[in-house]
Amino acid sequence: AVVGCGYWGPNLIRNFIQISDVYLSMVCDLDQVRLNRIQRQYPAIKITTSFSDLLEDSSIEAIAIATPATTHFSLVKEALASGKHVLVEKPFTLNCEDARTLVALADKKQCILMVGHLMIYHPALQKLKQFIQSGELGEIYYLYSTRVNLGQVRHDENVLWSLGPHDVSIALYLLDAEPKEVMAYGVSYLQPPIQDVVFLFLQFPDKKLVQIHLSWLDPHKIRKLTVIGSKKMAVLDDMEPQEKLKFYDKGVMFNKSFGSALDSISLRFGDIYIPKVDGIEPLQVECQHFIECIRTGKKPLTDGHSALKVVQILEAAEKSMKLKGQMVSI
Repeated sequence: AVVGCGYWGPNLIRNFIQISDVYLSMVCDLDQVRLNRIQRQYPAIKITTSFSDLLEDSSIEAIAIATPATTHFSLVKEALASGKHVLVEKPFTLNCEDARTLVALADKKQCILMVGHLMIYHPALQKLKQFIQSGELGEIYYLYSTRVNLGQVRHDENVLWSLGPHDVSIALYLLDAEPKEVMAYGVSYLQPPIQDVVFLFLQFPDKKLVQIHLSWLDPHKIRKLTVIGSKKMAVLDDMEPQEKLKFYDKGVMFNKSFGSALDSISLRFGDIYIPKVDGIEPLQVECQHFIECIRTGKKPLTDGHSALKVVQILEAAEKSMKLKGQMVSI
């Protein structure tokens, strides 16, 4: 079953219906107009405004939740308590205490708990991860991302919690490490005190640095990640229709001069390599992975434990914003 058929829910419905051997039984939403629209499009699907109808239906094994972030904790808790596997959209929860409660409940009930950190399932990001693991980029120095556009302004969460989970989860996944300090500064222009522009900095061990720019108030729609390594550099631009991932054979070389203890510095400009990236929709990969984990008992790539780490960072960033950008230890 799918709960919520507003902005994102219809995308989940479309993808689950396309998976063979999966029967999407029911869709739940408080808005009857939305439900009627879904039923006209998919006549075989039952509709309901009551979440308890899903919990009481023993034929429903899993529930995908795409409702406002403020409802995630209560809905996920009820679903897990009923023995249902759960896929919940980001942000997982809005505080660490709630996240820990859900993780513990999922472990106790032996249910799959997966969080929709969609970018982790993006074929281009998977390809980038392979190149980093192979050492192709050398030592990773730092990375920075920009996720901005004009629109989709939310009223129940700020831009940090709305867009930030994408880039924070990307950083944790690519660096395979957790930051030790977080600094964030945000400003409310449209709906005080809800920040619509945020600059976030994550300081990882070994001097690795991550900078993230988030905004609902920008003339451009940008979804770009840049990774700087000691050997090569990479750019993932999700707004590119085809060439989403590019590797740049650029860098800085240190050459020890003959008879001198000093190193000379020179710049290297090489070729640009554009690998072939599968064109499959990331959400399709995510939904298929959820079903695979249910069937096999496999640990989800974005399980509750990994999502808890993302919430911890966002909570620390929220604290930093309240302290006017002071560094906060994790």
